Amino acid sequence: MNLEKCEICPHECGINRTKKQIGRCKSTDKIKIALYSIHKFEEPCISGGNGSGTVFFSNCNLNCIYCQNYEISQEGKGKEISVEELADIFIKQQNRKAENINLITPTNYTLQIIKAIKIAKKRGLNIPIIYNTNGYEKVETLKLLEGYVDVYLPDLKYYDDELGKKYSKVDKYFEIAVKAIKEMYRQVGSPKLDERGMIKSGLMIRHLVLPNNIENSKKILRWIKENIDENVYVDIMAQYFPTYKAKESKDLNRKLTKEEYKEIEEYVYDLNTKNGYMQDLGEHEEEYVPKWEI
Repeated sequence: MNLEKCEICPHECGINRTKKQIGRCKSTDKIKIALYSIHKFEEPCISGGNGSGTVFFSNCNLNCIYCQNYEISQEGKGKEISVEELADIFIKQQNRKAENINLITPTNYTLQIIKAIKIAKKRGLNIPIIYNTNGYEKVETLKLLEGYVDVYLPDLKYYDDELGKKYSKVDKYFEIAVKAIKEMYRQVGSPKLDERGMIKSGLMIRHLVLPNNIENSKKILRWIKENIDENVYVDIMAQYFPTYKAKESKDLNRKLTKEEYKEIEEYVYDLNTKNGYMQDLGEHEEEYVPKWEI
């Protein structure tokens, strides 16, 4: 697998990224990041007391009409850096006492990231590596990451493939994502936490609840319950708000209602999901805070 005929993600564009040819994700052979930071508002087992060492990669292989980071993912905001500079960032994050290295939307740059991890480990990098992805991944690419990634943090967005086409402009989202998640689980298994409750390895699945799509969320949660180890963590996110092109969608141009949130909350209890988190709408519409560990 190489960038001269890119088949890193399920789109398999086949373009030569070393010649600046542009495929679906709009990425070249250069790594492009928007920012790196210490983030204290991830799940408690990821952020902990010191925060997660996030690295936000530019561009994305999905085109979600509701993306909250659309300037980065869709408009390509960011700066090109070298593999060596990325390795330096990893070390800087560790020196800032980050709990982990959190690679956000990393798919397009998998080959370069592996090289950077190798370099950083030679320089003493020893905190967990988190692969934070939209779930639209190719199994063959994930296999290249085995041994380099400690924690997989994929989204599982849609059960109905029509929703994937409508909201993210992709085909076969569910079929592709669940194969990827099963491969992630094969590699890292269920979460292992240290004595402080920090995740050191394992799989955690995120699902964003969308307004007017509660049945989709129920189907996703049931699939996880019936097909993945019950010790895997599930994070049910209620933070949706209409942004980017979602403002023009009659389905997505509002936040969740309290009734929708309550319906999902009750469904989670009915499923008896064992491990995870659920965000609370809060008393004020703009508040989204972790509610409980299941």
